[in-house]
Amino acid sequence: TVLKAESHNSASGLSQAVKVDPAEHPILKWRWKVSNTLKTSDLRMKAGDDFPARIYVMFDYPLEKLSFGDRTKLRMARALHDPNLPAATLCYVWDGKAAAGTIVPSSYTNLMRMIVVESGVSRVNRWLEVERDVAADFRAAFGLQSSDDIPPVSAVAIATDTDNTGEVATAFFGDISFNKQKVSK
Repeated sequence: TVLKAESHNSASGLSQAVKVDPAEHPILKWRWKVSNTLKTSDLRMKAGDDFPARIYVMFDYPLEKLSFGDRTKLRMARALHDPNLPAATLCYVWDGKAAAGTIVPSSYTNLMRMIVVESGVSRVNRWLEVERDVAADFRAAFGLQSSDDIPPVSAVAIATDTDNTGEVATAFFGDISFNKQKVSK
């Protein structure tokens, strides 16, 4: 099954609630393809926070592990916008400039980390299969030790986003699954 997402100076996404224990099923696997990268995007700035393709993994991170300031901000955001906002999120992106492997906090919230999985135009218009160890990525992105437990995954979302840059993008997403171990050879 494949989902086509188009964005014309807009942003949209589709999310699915899930319950996944990353200790049991740490490998997130998916396929994606984009029509183009964005010329004026910049993952470090709100004005450039757009990507032709994103995969969000949201975690049930315990509130008591957040700083007082982050807890307060999250409680207010939940009261004003959505009571199910996650306390921690990994966002895997296809960027046009930043090197694959780059990990930075979201320009909107310290509770989300952006991870560049694919970069540049060399593989545009080609289906790519991606496997990520969400437990290892969570530890690296949020500075946890290898012995720290990773919270359960509560949702997965996909998005195509060009509302800040005013550009146009088309992305295709397919076959998103959590696995016990890497499937690729």
